[in-house]
Amino acid sequence: MKKIISFIFLCLCVFASLYLVYPSPKFPNLPPNSLQSFEPADTESPNRRAYYTNMTRQEVMAYYRSNFATLALRLNYPPEEAQILIRDQTRSSWLEELYLPLRDSYLINGFYPIKPTEQININHVHYLNKITVRYVPSHPISRLTVFMLACISGYLLLKEYV
Repeated sequence: MKKIISFIFLCLCVFASLYLVYPSPKFPNLPPNSLQSFEPADTESPNRRAYYTNMTRQEVMAYYRSNFATLALRLNYPPEEAQILIRDQTRSSWLEELYLPLRDSYLINGFYPIKPTEQININHVHYLNKITVRYVPSHPISRLTVFMLACISGYLLLKEYV
């Protein structure tokens, strides 16, 4: 019985290691019928981009889910956290995260202007919202190091209690 449990544990560690080594997805292209924002706050980081679009929240999330990973977890945050997770002074109506466990994530912030002074008109085109996407990558060596330490700890616990 001890050998069977050790074999199953070893197989799980090998498959999880392959999952962690698999290359990360690239930053997706801009959503269809959208315009990329080149404001200074939106271009100061290569892992953060903003777009003006007429897509709804559901369409935006479906677009990024199809470009990131269909198995990604979808986490919902209060819009107030956009100033912490995206950038300070970020205006927000909604904030969601697509998260690949133990790997990378996309933080997607949407802003729908309500006041007449906040309306988005660029080049005589009216846009309904502005989305800001922050890609949070992780390095494969960091992922594997943490996971291997967890596997060693798990092995020592199995050895102790089985």
